[in-house]
Amino acid sequence: MQLLLCIAGRRPLTLPSGRFCRCSGTIGAIVTCPLEVLKTRLQSSGIALRPAVFQVQLGTLSGAGVIRPGTVTPGLLQVLRSILEKEGPKSLFRGLGPNLVGVAPSRYNTFIVYSPHFGLTLICSFCSAAFVTNSLMNPIWMVKTRMQLEKKARGEKKMNALQCARYVYQTEGVRGFYRGLTASYAGISETMICFLIYETLKKQIAKNQFAENEKGASDFLSLMLAAAFSKGCASCVAYPHEVIRTRLREEGSKYKYFFQTGRLIAVEEGYAAFYRGLIPQLIRQIPNTAIVLSSYELIVHLLGDSK
Repeated sequence: MQLLLCIAGRRPLTLPSGRFCRCSGTIGAIVTCPLEVLKTRLQSSGIALRPAVFQVQLGTLSGAGVIRPGTVTPGLLQVLRSILEKEGPKSLFRGLGPNLVGVAPSRYNTFIVYSPHFGLTLICSFCSAAFVTNSLMNPIWMVKTRMQLEKKARGEKKMNALQCARYVYQTEGVRGFYRGLTASYAGISETMICFLIYETLKKQIAKNQFAENEKGASDFLSLMLAAAFSKGCASCVAYPHEVIRTRLREEGSKYKYFFQTGRLIAVEEGYAAFYRGLIPQLIRQIPNTAIVLSSYELIVHLLGDSK
């Protein structure tokens, strides 16, 4: 990681900002865990689709139509109600342990290579850091996803993180911990898109508002809005990799490889299935990213003024 810092041309984060990255990641993981569980359930192939009937108009002068059966994906509130009624409120925090273990290093590694001088060198450094981080952390994310997908009724014993990891190893071997890794690599594009849009907007804000060494509350509010817009755009563009990743991590599923999974989803469920769970993802990620990026800018500014 120190090599990446040298390539990026900046020193590591100072202690206060490093602590901020870890604390914000931990708090964010706890508060938004229910949304992540809902997102994962909506993404999975095991969600109970509701039967529906559609009327399809034929191209005739009489305007006649035919009735065709179909299915409708349950909404966010319906999935939430189902979990609360059948599994209990504690199920909304499934996978929190692995998430807390992995979120702090992932968040810290993102900011440790981030620099105000955004360019090709920094992009290469970030991609390298993200590649290494995803490779190392995938077993933890795999266990987290399996725990979130586990459906047990109230009173039934659920697996903890160690039991889940042991079960994955016994049934699938070491390779089982790396299911969905290719989709995680594809997910690097989401953060890159987010930072590219954010840096472009930040430069525009700097031209229009910032005085040379003076920044006010409205300036940081503008940065927060820029971060929110950037994350929203990036999430919408790159979201299909999340659905593919969840399907690849399902137990005993027919999904084996990245493109094979994408093809099966498109053929069997339609392209709309690639965006199942997008709403809780946006609710979870946009405010979190807006707060973290604007706070990061504030800390960097305050540390610069203190020198």
